Amino acid sequence: MKQSNTTRRTFLKSSTAAAALPLIVAPHVLGRGGVAPSNKITLGVIGIGPRCTYDLQAMLGLADVQCVAIADVQASRRDAGKTLVDKHYTNADCKLYRDFRELLDRKDIDTVIVATGDRWHATASMMAAKAGKDVYSEKPCGLTIELCQQLADTMKITGRIFQAGTQRRSVPNFEQAVRLVQTGKLGKLETMYASVYIPTLDNSWLPGEPTPNKEVVDWNLWLGPAPWRPYNSKYVSGGWRGYYDFDSGARLLDWGAHTVDLCQWANQSDNTMPISFEPYDTGITCMYANGVKMILDFLPTPFGDRGPNWITRLGTCPVKFVGSEGSIETGDSGETVVSSDSLRKELQESAGKVKGLDVSAHARNFFDCVKSRKATVANPEVMRNSHVACHAAAMSWMLKRKLSFDPIKQEFVNDAEANSLRSRAARTWS
Repeated sequence: MKQSNTTRRTFLKSSTAAAALPLIVAPHVLGRGGVAPSNKITLGVIGIGPRCTYDLQAMLGLADVQCVAIADVQASRRDAGKTLVDKHYTNADCKLYRDFRELLDRKDIDTVIVATGDRWHATASMMAAKAGKDVYSEKPCGLTIELCQQLADTMKITGRIFQAGTQRRSVPNFEQAVRLVQTGKLGKLETMYASVYIPTLDNSWLPGEPTPNKEVVDWNLWLGPAPWRPYNSKYVSGGWRGYYDFDSGARLLDWGAHTVDLCQWANQSDNTMPISFEPYDTGITCMYANGVKMILDFLPTPFGDRGPNWITRLGTCPVKFVGSEGSIETGDSGETVVSSDSLRKELQESAGKVKGLDVSAHARNFFDCVKSRKATVANPEVMRNSHVACHAAAMSWMLKRKLSFDPIKQEFVNDAEANSLRSRAARTWS
C-alpha cells in the first residue's frame, strides 16, 4: 500500500515518534552531489499567506529553482499564489491543491516550503519528509517541545534536508555581531538580551459563523491537528495569533524563535540550551551552564519606543550582547551599535545592506544544501535547541515560577506539571 494513500485515509501519526523510513529521492535529483546541473529543483508551496508570499518572491528569483505547485485551504490564497508564480514564469503551469497531501503525492516535487500557521508547521513538515521532500519551514517550527523534538528526529531518520525559517542567521549584520562575540572582541561574554513580545495566554473563542464550502475555505483542514472550534473568518485571515490552541509558546516564539536563536548561536550553544528559566515582571532570566545569562526582555511597544533597554531605531528583532570589554546591539534596520571606537573599527560597512526580513541568502543556503546534502545553517538540531529553549521559557512564564531544565534529556527537573506541558493532544482531523 502506498504511503500517500495511507495518510489520506488514516489519521496522521506525526504527533508520535517517527518510524524509520527509507530515504526517498526524486529521480531527477540524483545527479552527482545532489541535483544534476541541467535540472532545476522543483518546489511546492504548503500554505501561502503574506509571509510565504514574501519568501516565495525571493525563491522565484533563483535560477535553479522552479515552483510548480501551491496548496492552501483558502481558494483566494491559492489563486493569488498562482497569479504570482505564473506571472513570473509567463505561463500557466502552476498547479493548485486544496489538500496539501495531494501535492506531497507528486514524485516530481523535490522540496516544499511549509508556511501555514504554527499549528501545522511540524506536522506538515514531517509528512513532507516522509514523502521524500526536503523542507524549508517557516517558524515557529513546532507548537510544542515534543513536536520540535519529533520534527528534528524525523529529519534525521528520513535523511531529508531541513531549514528553519530563522533567516537572521543568514543576514550580514547579525552574522557580524555573532562573529565579534565568538572571536572574543567583547571579552568574556556575560549577558545576552533577546527581545520578545509580551506573552499572552488566550483560551477564548471568537463567535461562531457559518462554515464556508470547503472549496472556499476548508475549515477542518485549516484546523488540522488543533482542537476543534467554530469557524470565524478572522481566524483564517490571520487573527489566529495569540490563541493558545493555534500559537506557539504564548506568542513568545514570534520574535524569540529569531532572537533566542541568535543568542544560542553567539554563545556557541547550538547543541545545548539554558539550564534554568525564571520569570519576572518584564522578562525571563535564562542561565546557561557556562555562566552566561540570557534575558528575554518583554517589549511593551515592539514597533515603537522601547524605553531605555533598547535603541529603537535599530528596528524589529533586536539583540544585544554584553561582554567584559564591551557590547554590541543590532536589529532589522541593519545598523549595528557598539560601545567603543575599537569595536567600531571591527564593523564592516556592508553589513547593513540586507535587512533582517530578507530571506534571499537563507533560501540560497537551503537550496545549495539540497544539492550538496550538507546541513543548513538552521538545521534540525539548531532548530530543536533554540525552539525548545523558547518553549521552556514560555512555560516558566505560564507557571509563574523558576524552572530547572536538563538540556540532555530536554525535560524539566523534578517538575511533573511543567513536563506535562511539553506536549498537547492532537485532534483526528483526516
